[in-house]
Amino acid sequence: MSGYFALIGAPNCGKTALFNRLTGANAKVANYAGVTVDKLEGKFVADPNITIVDLPGTYSLRTTSADEAVARDVLLGKLGKQPDAIIAVADATNLRMTLRMILELKLLGLPMVVALNLSDIAYQRGLRIDVAQLSELLGVPVIETVAIKREKPLALFQAIQQISLENKKPFDLQSVEYQLNSLDSQTLYQQVESILDKAVLAHLTLPSWHQRLDKLVMHPILGIGLLLIILLLVFQAVYSWAAPVMELIESSFAYLGEWIVETLPEGALVDLLVDGIIAGVGGVLVFLPQITILFAFILLLEDSGYLPRAAYLLDNLLAKSGLSGRAFIPLLSSFACAVPAVMSARTIQDPRERLVTIAIAPMLTCSARLPVYTLIIGAIIPEQTVFGIFNLQGLTLFSLYVIGILSAGLSAYITKRFALRKGKIQQFPLLMELPTYRMPNFKHICLSLSERVMAFLKRAGTIIFALSVILWVLVTYPEAPVDATAPAIDYSFAGMIGHIIQAIFAPLGFTWQMCIAMVPGLAAREVVVAALGTVYAVGGGSEEMLENALIPIVNLDWGLPTAFAFIAWYIYAPMCLATLAVIKRETKSTKQTMIITGYLLALAYIFAFIVYHIALGVMK
Repeated sequence: MSGYFALIGAPNCGKTALFNRLTGANAKVANYAGVTVDKLEGKFVADPNITIVDLPGTYSLRTTSADEAVARDVLLGKLGKQPDAIIAVADATNLRMTLRMILELKLLGLPMVVALNLSDIAYQRGLRIDVAQLSELLGVPVIETVAIKREKPLALFQAIQQISLENKKPFDLQSVEYQLNSLDSQTLYQQVESILDKAVLAHLTLPSWHQRLDKLVMHPILGIGLLLIILLLVFQAVYSWAAPVMELIESSFAYLGEWIVETLPEGALVDLLVDGIIAGVGGVLVFLPQITILFAFILLLEDSGYLPRAAYLLDNLLAKSGLSGRAFIPLLSSFACAVPAVMSARTIQDPRERLVTIAIAPMLTCSARLPVYTLIIGAIIPEQTVFGIFNLQGLTLFSLYVIGILSAGLSAYITKRFALRKGKIQQFPLLMELPTYRMPNFKHICLSLSERVMAFLKRAGTIIFALSVILWVLVTYPEAPVDATAPAIDYSFAGMIGHIIQAIFAPLGFTWQMCIAMVPGLAAREVVVAALGTVYAVGGGSEEMLENALIPIVNLDWGLPTAFAFIAWYIYAPMCLATLAVIKRETKSTKQTMIITGYLLALAYIFAFIVYHIALGVMK
């Protein structure tokens, strides 16, 4: 038998873990035509003629998000070939919600088998189900499964292989859509209750520790305190724990570059390998520790059942800016790096909220901005004590973080109000099924983690690599003449571009040296400091020595208005190619990437202009 089977279930029901069992984790990622949601499909291990596609998690076929709409449209055959059969993953710990969707799926008239997953947890908590009676009432095979067990779910394998496609009914899309839209929720719930009354022998009762833990986790004060501790741990891990590995990656690529320089003769090839290819690949791989740690925490918290509760707890706070509790992890991780922040926004189901989160994430102060901020603050802010305990330079740096947070919140709020006024969205409260607490499935976490990391390397990595090589060409060619008196970069395409755009940035007080340094700074924000050192012909050395050499130049040549404007520019400007590449990869839209880039550049220019002219007026 050959066929195309759809695997569908609610979020947190173990669907992806079961998919890995059915396909042996040998799945491939592809795209649905015309949508921004990935599809995961693989061959059934018991019969390679059967292809299984893992659909996005959904609670119902009457959808509320882009991901859920994809699941529905695949089942209706709107996104290519309609599946031949359905494998519905039911959550045994939440049968009421599960049965509602299964009754909707039956309207499609497709052959179906139900995998009653998490049955071990349900059994431990007192639930007793007459599986044979449930199967008879639903009219489809029902198989108890435990996706996290090492043993293969042989009963499910046999049920899938026994699905008959010969008597498949003709599919009438218009009729099915009419039935789905005409479903009466009250009638559906009554059918569910009737099935539960007949099939459930003993109801599930949550253990006392579960109830006590929920009282702590969901408490408006203690729950927030616990969440802050967890967020501190996540932030510390992403920001600090990844640092040694990142330094190891950077030093390894630096060593590789030195080896190539010593081994090969001088010339354009060595420059391309060292400054273009190695710098490009290193610029991608250096993010891996942060991405891996962040997604490991997200998957761990989600698999344990805590993440939905944290999202619910923060929903009221974030709702004031038009976001929901699901946005807190991406926004938190932005303080370390916008790249993993943008990637983690995929956990947000609402497409508008996901896009807004991606758009405002670059405003939050990432670690790459710190060298720029340190240079400017050291040059224009005196090192003195305020109120007897606070360092003025430290307060200035803190204020830059606050400005980024307020700007991101205000941008999200304005977007929300504009969309509501235009009638593009309706504001709904955050509704979600809170799963029971359970021990995380570490094998499933590792598989999901490897999939996300590889997706970053394969897709975003290729874009970053290509852009890095292009940037190397701009900085390297044309070469400086023999009798050159200015730095070599001044004669390159990057130097030419810097001189051209200096006219555009003149109203901000930017010098041509600053404009030239901004071109290689596209690779990463922190590169700007090194680029300034090159343009001003400051001697090399450690990063601290470079900053100390540049501080008097910034102080004397720029002046306070220009320095303040440069800081304002870097609060908003999307200067990191890696971030833009990941935005393109996550949105799968060049148009949306250009809009986000354009609006951030516009904000950067406007606020830098305002800051520059206010500072000029004050100094006069």
